[in-house]
Amino acid sequence: MSRILVCDDSAFMRMMLKKLLTDMGHEIAGEAGDGKQAVQLYRQHQPDLVTMDITMPIMDGIEAVKHIHETDPSARIIMVTAIGQRSIIADAIKAGAASFIVKPFEPEQVEETVNKVLTT
Repeated sequence: MSRILVCDDSAFMRMMLKKLLTDMGHEIAGEAGDGKQAVQLYRQHQPDLVTMDITMPIMDGIEAVKHIHETDPSARIIMVTAIGQRSIIADAIKAGAASFIVKPFEPEQVEETVNKVLTT
């Protein structure tokens, strides 16, 4: 299926997302624990999709989305956010994110959002 880059500062969250995505038949193109690493790995691997946490060290997810879109305006990125961060989703969409997943998430929410973004 698709190659996906998983970006989150929580190793547990990366593990959960990687498991869900591989169970859905996707390949993990890489994983990043901070925004700067996410941008570097995107440029290196050119994945089909990125899941990006908003709150990360070194460079937050919104800044990382901006940098990725400078390199590739067609990049497909899904923001992963906690419920308390909904107010900054608009900023993420303006930066170039295609959609978002709210933590804690249900596997069906991840599958539906990933499929929707990959087919648009």
